[in-house]
Amino acid sequence: MTSCPDTPQTDCKETKLKYFYSAFAVLALSLGIATAGAADLKIGFIDAERINRESAPAERASKQLEKEFAPRAEELQKREAQLKALQLQLEKESMTMSEADRRAKEQELARSNLDFQRMQREYREDLNLRRNQELSVLFERANRVIKQIAESEKYDLILQEAVYRSPRIDITDKVLKALAAESK
Repeated sequence: MTSCPDTPQTDCKETKLKYFYSAFAVLALSLGIATAGAADLKIGFIDAERINRESAPAERASKQLEKEFAPRAEELQKREAQLKALQLQLEKESMTMSEADRRAKEQELARSNLDFQRMQREYREDLNLRRNQELSVLFERANRVIKQIAESEKYDLILQEAVYRSPRIDITDKVLKALAAESK
């Protein structure tokens, strides 16, 4: 896999997928128009960001992630407060401490700070991993629902990215309703 400089890996993957889907859609549209001739071409559009934000499975996954990671977030907040308190204590007492005691406190603060940064990094990595897992499940479900809608309503092409789209071809609400019904 090629790397995307200065972007998080998830943004990079999403960007690559968007470009791939867009290129595929343009190719499919070109081929469809060329072969369709005078036949009517039924095109739909879905807003993937809305599905990611507003769908019932996405909201449920978001709440589950918050609940799952809340204890670790609280622990990080507690550690951060401890670090600040240790820093303030060191600043207040540094003038009255011996050189050895001051150096020991500074080293303790530095170790605690490194430990806190490691915990923050692990938290972010674990949260991103779980979020990506949940998004993967969501997109699989959404793609299945989109395919069902496309087949039942005889769409020739459903796009996910477009520079301009008419609200007339937007089927995002149908997808959201189907996902909500499926998740009950």
